[in-house]
Amino acid sequence: MSIGHTLLGLLESGPRHGYDLKRAFDEKFGHDRPLHYGQVYSTMSRLLKNGLVEVEGVEPGEGPERKRYAITEAGITDVRRWLATPEKPEPYLQSTLYTKVVLALLTNRNAAEILDTQRSEHLRMMRILTDRKRKGDLADQLICDHALFHLEADLRWLELTAARLDKLAAEVAR
Repeated sequence: MSIGHTLLGLLESGPRHGYDLKRAFDEKFGHDRPLHYGQVYSTMSRLLKNGLVEVEGVEPGEGPERKRYAITEAGITDVRRWLATPEKPEPYLQSTLYTKVVLALLTNRNAAEILDTQRSEHLRMMRILTDRKRKGDLADQLICDHALFHLEADLRWLELTAARLDKLAAEVAR
């Protein structure tokens, strides 16, 4: 996720302080990974330097001064361009799990056991996500669905690989 673009997008609804941006980010996108304050302020500093935001006002506080950031026209253009650019699909061609299976076969270890252990871990995570989805709001449901669909694809791969394990072992042994 592009934190800079996300913060810019949040600023399109109106100027905000760094604290307000962090809170909005965490509420909408950071359920599992809240932003650190330092990350917000370093990102805002970079956006300011690049002309994508400007400081609309500074207010004194008990601690450091509170800057209120506003998005610039260049920032709006940048967000528009980012939103219109499709994300590169991740083909997972360098799978750690595939590497483990092949290395197990090369070293005469039990590759089927590795697949079984991984299947159990995937199913455990799917139960957790399904429970979270059931209890969550629409945003949480959609995020969990995305993760669940990826885990389901992994499970299909695990089953297919288990079914082809003897063939893979023969090829690896060459």
